[in-house]
Amino acid sequence: MAGADPTIHASAVLVGPKAALIRGPSGSGKSRLAWDLVTAARKGLLPFAMLVADDRAHLESCSGRLLVRPAQALAGMLEIRGLGIRRVDFEPIAVVGLVVDLGTIDPERHPNAAEVVIEGVTLPRLAVAAEITPLPLVIAAVHIPPADN
Repeated sequence: MAGADPTIHASAVLVGPKAALIRGPSGSGKSRLAWDLVTAARKGLLPFAMLVADDRAHLESCSGRLLVRPAQALAGMLEIRGLGIRRVDFEPIAVVGLVVDLGTIDPERHPNAAEVVIEGVTLPRLAVAAEITPLPLVIAAVHIPPADN
């Protein structure tokens, strides 16, 4: 993907083999959730997590998968509220496996049933209301398989 490709306001973190694409309005906690996921892996709550993108992300559909990359100018940078922009390790590209929408007004009671289509790729969507702490939900979404009905 060339550096001139359009970007979206989003963060992304590689959590295990696939990335969580984190969307939401300004101030909804996208960067905070990204940092919380990286920190959760360091504490052993997740097997692996590494930043892909913060604030701006490139998305591209490729062979039925949605790829995410950081905006070139922001690669390896993460905003930590109260500390400012910090340089961190990052993955240059990842396949998106989950879309996390922060600050939603009507989150799904059963988020495993929710899906979203981005660039023609259907992905599971986790809607998180503004008053809910998203980290435990994301850890559960990527760590615990859904119960069969």
